Amino acid sequence: MAQSDVALQPGIALIGAGMIAQTHVLAISALQSRCRLSAIISTRPARAEYLADHYQGARPQFSSDLSLVLEDPATEFVIVATPPSVRIELIKSLANAGKHILLEKPVARNIDESRQVVDICDRAGITFGILFQHRVRSTSKAAAELVAEGKLGKIGLVEIAVPLWRPQTYYDELGRGTYTRDGGGVLITQAIHTIDLALSLTGPVTRVQAMTATTSLHDMEAEDFAVVGLRFNSGAVGSLVATTANYPHGKESITLHGEHGSMRLNADAIEVNWRDGRIENYRPEIESNGISAPKSELHRRVIENFIDSIEQGIKPMVNGTDALTSHRLIEAIEVSSRTGESVDIDD
Repeated sequence: MAQSDVALQPGIALIGAGMIAQTHVLAISALQSRCRLSAIISTRPARAEYLADHYQGARPQFSSDLSLVLEDPATEFVIVATPPSVRIELIKSLANAGKHILLEKPVARNIDESRQVVDICDRAGITFGILFQHRVRSTSKAAAELVAEGKLGKIGLVEIAVPLWRPQTYYDELGRGTYTRDGGGVLITQAIHTIDLALSLTGPVTRVQAMTATTSLHDMEAEDFAVVGLRFNSGAVGSLVATTANYPHGKESITLHGEHGSMRLNADAIEVNWRDGRIENYRPEIESNGISAPKSELHRRVIENFIDSIEQGIKPMVNGTDALTSHRLIEAIEVSSRTGESVDIDD
């Protein structure tokens, strides 16, 4: 592609240079026919420079000064990958400058802040999307189709499992696993991905009964374990178990038990056990060499969907209002755990 053609591509700025930032850089590198990485903004210049070196296109600018993005008319949208604690004023500045925003989950630290973020973007009239990349897995799309077609019949029981492991060194990073920086522990930082995907298949939860705790395996402020009883608007019941104290690291899964069969969904595969004895397996994310698609491929799909939504004036795959559904559930779980009471969830 000629240099002049590259300059015409919509510019993307990446704000934040943490663990997930390099995945975004790789994803944008794979989308050079549609966009370019114009800038990386971080309070850590050395880290921003490192990321700029790994971009497979014209070298982006890097700075700690947000005005580099706010004053650049060629930067059409921004990927925000900062900790939740520093988002509201940042998003207000970006939205007021007319920049479309693709936000790493969670929306914010709690439901009240999340509503503020959504309201800011709605008032500014910008396109606002949330990066829930589990939704773009081929397995997730196939599961959504299976549910939408009603092949499982009425769903009676839902099981959501997030059995993950994080070493103590993960929580030793300043602020990680705290309410001040992250807004909580395993629920809002890790399990929210699987919660979002599950609710996209099942519809909303209307009541929860929960217990959360911090196990002796981690020294951290927020929870590294949650067990929740769920009642869905559809009439189904279910459970959510989420932890970062499960060693060795396991796979998240969603299991839907319906009238005609049960479907178990994870990152790489779907298994459907039909009531007539048939068993069907679907493994689209496994390539011919037996390796799963890289993490950056899922981010590439989300970013490309976001570009489509801007160009076509349509809703992105997950917008702010959609994401509030998961935040309301997490808030209800936390309240139920504190009070020992069941909690009803209102829209």
